[in-house]
Amino acid sequence: MKTAAQQRMRRAAQRRGYGGGWTRNFRWIVITPGSEADPLRGGGSRGRVQSIPLSQEKTTASDRRCGLQPPAWLTMALSVETESHIYRALRTASGAAAHLVALGFTIFVAVLARPGSSLFSWHPVLMSLAFSFLMTEALLVFSPESSLLRSLSRKGRARCHWVLQLLALLCALLGVGLVILHKEQLGKAHLATWHGRAGLLAVLWAGLQCSGGVGLLYPKLLPRWPLSKLKLYHATSGLVGYLLGSASLLLGMCSLWFTATVTGGVWYLAVLCPVVTSLVIMNQVSNAYLYRKRIQP
Repeated sequence: MKTAAQQRMRRAAQRRGYGGGWTRNFRWIVITPGSEADPLRGGGSRGRVQSIPLSQEKTTASDRRCGLQPPAWLTMALSVETESHIYRALRTASGAAAHLVALGFTIFVAVLARPGSSLFSWHPVLMSLAFSFLMTEALLVFSPESSLLRSLSRKGRARCHWVLQLLALLCALLGVGLVILHKEQLGKAHLATWHGRAGLLAVLWAGLQCSGGVGLLYPKLLPRWPLSKLKLYHATSGLVGYLLGSASLLLGMCSLWFTATVTGGVWYLAVLCPVVTSLVIMNQVSNAYLYRKRIQP
């Protein structure tokens, strides 16, 4: 099966007046216009053709005698194909790292907080589970390189995404409710820190995002809105909501409870976790969806 790069090479050759095709050893057979093999002159496949090797095999003696060299556009196309393979490999590695970081950070916070030891201990566990693990996995579902559900159809992955987002919202709401109850018992003021304000904003944004996702699951509910625009708005809003959740986690690691327990290099490693997952999600959404929408006429 021809790759996309090979298809582009073939179209570029045809625009320059060449015909031809690919052989099994990845050699591009070029039919020069006006030659005996030119179909316009009635020639057939038995006519003389030129062969440009595209693999790493050495050129034959006949190729060297004819002075055949791959044109510049062909070399450039091969370089682009090589770069695309490297880029895909890097995206696969970064996606795998995001899976591990999201899970590892959630387990680290759970071990640190010891859920059940106090009412407050459930708050960091539930919030990290919501914004670090569940929400990250919900977005990585659509990753073409690192999704754990690549075998499912697009519709199946969309439903899994919605379920994971709903679970993340429920965990976040429960975490906010428990910390409000904890502060009420201690007589402390609510929303007195930037962490609390950012966390409340992230939870409210997640609720609005889940409500907007219903319109994508059932487009008939919004007949006046084009589905393509709904997807674009949902992807943009989802990315903003995820970054808000990551910012809330970062601010939470600056709280007195966290800094009193975690110090030194471990603190910096913990801070790095939401940063890594945010960069991976930003790259995935912008390249796989937002950039594609922007270049469409």
